[in-house]
Amino acid sequence: MSRPEVLFPLFAALSSLPGIGDKTAKSFEGLGVTRPRDLLFLLPHSGVDRSRRDSILDVVAPATLTVEVEIGAHLPARRKSGPTRVMVRDARTEFALVYFHARGDSLQRLLPSGQRRLISGKIELFDGIAQMVHPDHVLHVDETMPAWEPIYPLTAGVSQKLVQKAVAGALTLVPGLAEWIDGPFKAQEGWPGWDEAVHAVHSPTGNADLAPTHPARARLAYDELFAHQLTLSLARASQRRQKGRSSMGNGVLRNRVLQSLPYAPTNAQTRAIADIALDMEGPMRMNRLLQGDVGAGKTLVAFQALLIAVEAGGQGVMMAPTGILARQHWEGLRPLAEAAGVRLDLLTGRDKGADRAAKLAALASGDLQILVGTHAVFQKDVHFHDLRLAVVDEQHRFGVAQRMELGAKGQGADVLVMTATPIPRSLALAQYGDMDVSTLDEKPPGRKPVSTALVTTARMDEVVAHLNQAVAEGRQAYWVCPLVDESEVVDLASAEDRFRHLRAALGDGVVGLVHGQMPHADKDAAMAAFVSGRTRVLVATTVIEVGVNVPNASIMVIERAETFGLAQLHQLRGRVGRGAAQSTCLLMYQAPLTEGGRRRLQVLRDTEDGFRIAEEDLAMRGAGDLIGTAQSGLPRFRIADMERQAGLMAVAQTDARRLLADDPALTSPRGQAARSLLWLLDQDQAIRLIAVG
Repeated sequence: MSRPEVLFPLFAALSSLPGIGDKTAKSFEGLGVTRPRDLLFLLPHSGVDRSRRDSILDVVAPATLTVEVEIGAHLPARRKSGPTRVMVRDARTEFALVYFHARGDSLQRLLPSGQRRLISGKIELFDGIAQMVHPDHVLHVDETMPAWEPIYPLTAGVSQKLVQKAVAGALTLVPGLAEWIDGPFKAQEGWPGWDEAVHAVHSPTGNADLAPTHPARARLAYDELFAHQLTLSLARASQRRQKGRSSMGNGVLRNRVLQSLPYAPTNAQTRAIADIALDMEGPMRMNRLLQGDVGAGKTLVAFQALLIAVEAGGQGVMMAPTGILARQHWEGLRPLAEAAGVRLDLLTGRDKGADRAAKLAALASGDLQILVGTHAVFQKDVHFHDLRLAVVDEQHRFGVAQRMELGAKGQGADVLVMTATPIPRSLALAQYGDMDVSTLDEKPPGRKPVSTALVTTARMDEVVAHLNQAVAEGRQAYWVCPLVDESEVVDLASAEDRFRHLRAALGDGVVGLVHGQMPHADKDAAMAAFVSGRTRVLVATTVIEVGVNVPNASIMVIERAETFGLAQLHQLRGRVGRGAAQSTCLLMYQAPLTEGGRRRLQVLRDTEDGFRIAEEDLAMRGAGDLIGTAQSGLPRFRIADMERQAGLMAVAQTDARRLLADDPALTSPRGQAARSLLWLLDQDQAIRLIAVG
């Protein structure tokens, strides 16, 4: 299926536009512009008021002035590198235009004495006298100048005039396209048609026209979100068309686990398990995201899902992003696996030789029913007897493409992705719009709230004294530092240093240390000593951020808390409050705090709701930072702003899913129009998915 012919001119070489040669086209690449189409979506970020005035006396310098003048005498430079002045007279007074490095008679040609011209540029005071240095525009009086000139982003070798000229050229190529937005919705929003919107965003008449809420900008943002959601929905439909395997459990193993638990699952857990069971029973592949706040009980839900695979006669795998987490999942699931009577094992990159060979043989024969591991579980020599479910504990957030590859180890294996970082709805839709979502929004019974307090680093001695007291009472504590080694450059607490300090204050054998740069064996030994209670205080970097579970630990000290992100602080706090004791989290900060630092710590002190924290984090940091755009599956939008236009994303998803439900192959008039949009916005992946369908 090829691109519609009407779009060809927009996808031609940039040098096809008047006045743009190959060298200039190369310079435009710095703006991400390689075709005329890209210029349509390179929007002005500000503007200059060029409305005409009668005289320089009508403005207060410094200011932009557009005025008609009569040109007087040219006063050549007095010294070699000095300025040339051209005297001009407006309706009420005289002033000078100043030019440096004027060549030959070029100024005489531009500004012939005795003639009238329309000039526009910045008026500045020099020694108390108003002058205009290098006017931006010199026009004949019958030429028109927009009263408000849009200002575009620039890059090396590209001037404002050049961008404006190139955009004007691209706008002549804009075709009229059939409407892809749902008619009643477009009318309700008061949005223009696509071609009208494109022309409008490039001819703003004031600052209000640059706002994301302006109808033309909002419409183009929606087009982008709608195309993105169509692509995700097509990916989802294509996943669904891939024949899955119906995995229907009899509930025997799951009931054994539930009976062994000292508590009943929450309603949210029961709901999520029921949704997953229904998906796994169906003939299509499951592709579901399980998101829940710290301590909402995702692991139990995931294990119940793995047991459905085993009850149906197959196998399950759970993959974690790090060795520490994989080991921890394995240790946490062992008692549940024993209660169910299933065989569970761990596979990481550290398994070697006969040990590894034995695990692989048990996996291939089907004797090993549930495997927990790192990416090592997807290596070429790992073969499952009958893999039915892959659970991904997704800290490093794959994009859609990797998720589609994931189930490949099993013929049509179902996929369940878990995330412990609550994601604001707009980001969840952008990143996981191809998936069904189950949310755990209740805490299991018996989990007490963690009390959170802010303390300055000046009160370090008090904090250490309290810690000493708590250790004497048999309690355990984490002490998290932002850096491993003392660095000359940044004055942040170093884990090594803090470990020595606390060992001196609390006694030998009481304090352990774990950080990412330690050898694996040392790290495991330090964790094991803390889990068993041999050490009472664990000094750590953020390696303990996700998944570490020591119910007896009831104190969390985070040093220089103002240097951490909100989501990270929330994850760290979630390491305590897992046992019967009342837990405390101390956020130690170095005064004075920046405005952002203060707001982060206050949000954390005021709420334990991870979803609210995630929304605040998005508002403060923006989507790219929140997900770490480099390794995320997040799309990059040219116009849409995910923080400010989150509401549009939800509408776009509903609309895209509705359109595809009514017209899966996009063959209706609106479907054909939507195809033009997908071509226009480079969603070739989506086009391929329709073609496959």
